[in-house]
Amino acid sequence: MRKLYKDYKPDVQFILVYVREAHAIDGSRPNSRVQIEDPVSDFERQEVASSCIANLKLPMTTVVDGVDDKVGTAYQGLPDRLYLIGKDGKIAYAGGRGPRGFQPEELEDSIIEELNKIWKSGKKAKATKTKRNKQTDAKGK
Repeated sequence: MRKLYKDYKPDVQFILVYVREAHAIDGSRPNSRVQIEDPVSDFERQEVASSCIANLKLPMTTVVDGVDDKVGTAYQGLPDRLYLIGKDGKIAYAGGRGPRGFQPEELEDSIIEELNKIWKSGKKAKATKTKRNKQTDAKGK
């Protein structure tokens, strides 16, 4: 995701939505590496999210879902999921549920498709896959 962010940030607005903690120690799927309790207030969730963002050094804009989990529920965002919203405001790509459904390569294909729609009559060059994916494609053939 960092590579996609770096490559496409001039043309794509990336927003990470921090949803409910997947592995809180008092949750249904605790993880010994994650030593946080499930927040009971929006303020607590904001603090946990801020810590996560800082520890992972996430470069993109991040918004935090409330403890009511409205966004996470509406977009089935737990544990993680990729979406692309087109210029028209409609969902252009909805990835599968993570971790198996977390496919940045598919997201990149959709980004390219959406950018090419926008640039079709414009002056910008046609968008193509990044060097990383070109190398992956060459190895796969």
